[in-house]
Amino acid sequence: MSKVVVGMSGGVDSSVAAYLLKEQGYDVIGVTMQIWQEEDACSVEENGGCCGLSAVEDARRVASALEIPYYVMNFKKEFRENVIDYFTDEYLSGRTPNPCIACNRYVKWEALLNRSMAIGAEYIATGHYARIERLANGRYTLRRSATLAKDQTYALYNLTQEQLAHTLMPVGAYAKDEIRSIAEKIGLLVADKPDSQDICFVPDGDYASFIRENTGREIPEGNFVTPDGKILGRHKGIIHYTVGQRKGLGLALGYPAFVLEIRPDTNEVVIGTYEESLTHTVRADRINFMSVEDLTEPRRVFAKIRYNHKGAWCTVEKTGEDEIVCRFEEPQRAVTPGQAVVLYDREYVLGGGTIL
Repeated sequence: MSKVVVGMSGGVDSSVAAYLLKEQGYDVIGVTMQIWQEEDACSVEENGGCCGLSAVEDARRVASALEIPYYVMNFKKEFRENVIDYFTDEYLSGRTPNPCIACNRYVKWEALLNRSMAIGAEYIATGHYARIERLANGRYTLRRSATLAKDQTYALYNLTQEQLAHTLMPVGAYAKDEIRSIAEKIGLLVADKPDSQDICFVPDGDYASFIRENTGREIPEGNFVTPDGKILGRHKGIIHYTVGQRKGLGLALGYPAFVLEIRPDTNEVVIGTYEESLTHTVRADRINFMSVEDLTEPRRVFAKIRYNHKGAWCTVEKTGEDEIVCRFEEPQRAVTPGQAVVLYDREYVLGGGTIL
């Protein structure tokens, strides 16, 4: 009987994942990752999603109902270094990070998998809506979930072959309403629990205050400028803005204005028109190939440039040891440095990288 550690967030997806694996005959252990940084209960409880104490209590109750062992493992150090510090550094550098991608790769997989294998587990499992398949070429890759409306492969594109080989994702074959029905059928109290939406460590969505508090830095005001340097007004500090942003600029220019670029070296936020916010070309580095070992020639693929992007066709070409360029057939808006571009070959993840 193979032993599997299920990362349990207290939500319905990971709870049903644990149930499904137990039904399949696995020796299931439930684990919640302690990633919150505060020590006092009141501060911790204010955090939502997978960071709050309520997540632990819900996961513990589910584990008890399923009659599986349950533990809380401390990953505060890994979360601080790989997610929070990364998040603040990227914003201060004028980029817009996706902390969930970093958390998946370095905390939910690398750290949890290492610790799980150290206690004799062969696999870890999560409640993500994605499927893992081994292709004819021997490589593991992600396949989009059975329900595209809930597909989460975008945020998992940078998992390694070793990680995929030791991962199970049982809910990827189901639609969300089917998962809730299973939870209700077996009497889990979390059957109707709503999904967490915000970044878990910034539940109020005030990224700027979070960055100031965690770095101790005051972020100076600067100039809004046109692409050719004409000053349009004053901004509140670069951490308040992201490429593609339209609302909250406080500018009256007589036309819809969009953030085109953030220049940390000169502390400028570049503003332009909708037409100026469009581009056919996306460059990326920090590449992780999944369904192929490498990209040897240009290839037409379907690509997403952010989590909620509907996707578009492009030709991708490798331009350096760790760099690709995607040339889209239709112009794309708000191509945002720091976000990921994820490439799909039909239903399968070809790979992806971080937008430059």
